[in-house]
Amino acid sequence: MADTISVPVETPSGVRSVDVVHERLGSGEPLVLLHGIGHHLQAWDPVVGILAAERDVITVDLPGFGLSPALPDGISYDLRGVIPVLRALFEALGLDRPHVVGNSLGGLLALQLGHEKLVRSVTALSPGGFWTEAERRYAFAMLQGMRLGALSLSPRTVTRLARTAPGRAVLGGTIYARPGRRSPDAIAAETRALREATGFEATLAAGQRGVLFTHDITNIPVTIAWGTRDRILLRRQGVRAKKVIPAARLVRLPGCGHVPMNDDPALVARVILDTSR
Repeated sequence: MADTISVPVETPSGVRSVDVVHERLGSGEPLVLLHGIGHHLQAWDPVVGILAAERDVITVDLPGFGLSPALPDGISYDLRGVIPVLRALFEALGLDRPHVVGNSLGGLLALQLGHEKLVRSVTALSPGGFWTEAERRYAFAMLQGMRLGALSLSPRTVTRLARTAPGRAVLGGTIYARPGRRSPDAIAAETRALREATGFEATLAAGQRGVLFTHDITNIPVTIAWGTRDRILLRRQGVRAKKVIPAARLVRLPGCGHVPMNDDPALVARVILDTSR
């Protein structure tokens, strides 16, 4: 069941309170899961049960996405703004350097948390920050197109599309290699989450300022995994990531799209657990 926690974050104008929605399941070492732009914590539903058998799993709605409200004035949606929120969240939940997993935007955040030594391992699934400028523009155009599509479709139309496999391909084919595997309720809910994401434009604008991840990460395990059918962040970016973080394990996810948890839950869960061991 989702819970909301308010965390204090220092800003130049004083301490601000940020509300973060999260769910927690299982027992063992803590494992935090961070979704991508426009998504919500339910993106991890296909793998949560597998992971919770061995880990204390915390799924998070990032600020401005899912049920988490927008960031207050004075806190930006770039790494400098969001990382302190996550650090405060870890402290409020009593998490001492958890393992962290992120997809897309969440993968970039996970890598930054690793760079700042706030976590004990990092698994990044198709993380942002390893693109050329042309690849970034292409990816952002795809994301903006998805957002405009979600805004233009009525809830009734989304529900009707989600009931059929071709309709789910229309709604989720950009991020999933196998959108037909997503349940009608799940695909409708994530389309709604994309439509209602108050942090979408600000997050995209922050990324348009040329965000690149250029830091090596040492002394903690790092896995970077990429779906072979990722249509948003092309898999050659994984090779660049390996050059930036030479000790990282680079894993190929055959037949998976940009959000691989739904395409092959067993494989993705195994990659995550192998890293966190």
